[in-house]
Amino acid sequence: MDEKNASFENFIKEIVTKWDSDPNGDTDKDKRRTSVITISSEPGSGGQIISEALAKRLDYNLFNRDIIKEIADSADISTSVIESIEKERLSGIEDFIASIVNKRYLWPGVYLEHLMRVVSVIGKHRNAVIVGRGANFILPPKERLSVRIVSPIEVRIRNIARLFQVSEEEAKKRVNMREARRKAFIRKSFNADVADPINYDLVVNTEHMSFESCVEIIRSALNQFQDPV
Repeated sequence: MDEKNASFENFIKEIVTKWDSDPNGDTDKDKRRTSVITISSEPGSGGQIISEALAKRLDYNLFNRDIIKEIADSADISTSVIESIEKERLSGIEDFIASIVNKRYLWPGVYLEHLMRVVSVIGKHRNAVIVGRGANFILPPKERLSVRIVSPIEVRIRNIARLFQVSEEEAKKRVNMREARRKAFIRKSFNADVADPINYDLVVNTEHMSFESCVEIIRSALNQFQDPV
């Protein structure tokens, strides 16, 4: 096993152990609270940085798109995550997945089925920031705050050029390619438009705001979402 895989498996073991040892994970109060944030972002808009800072600020577990994809790709890891929750609650997850499939006229393949199960289990355990992989289309609206991070294309191109130290021409290609892949994945998997603002509770434009300000805006929105007037 290489170092990367070992590190990833250790991460999963730590998360599952934390879930299993949580003495307050199933209280009535927690059931009423929304403590899952899904983050969808345009490439280069700062979504990953904001997600990491948000998870740290809230002391939530961070599941980025690479982690979610690895779990969904691996049957063994999927099983370890899914089995961390009681059977009766798993049946509820299966019912919800069936409702997604029927509502959107989908017939999920093995990967999509694993993905929906994994994201659903993470959502049930709460206290999580889930990045990408269409998580907002999987979790029930009342159980997550769904956020979309955006920025004008020219800003995103500059951000990618600076981050990867490439020309703006190369950065533009990367932005367009990633955007096309994400849009195609959401369309194919959930029959939805990833860029449609109606699919999100909150859309944040990072053009004129610091990432720290964006984190505070999302945190404030979460508090309002949890305690509606």
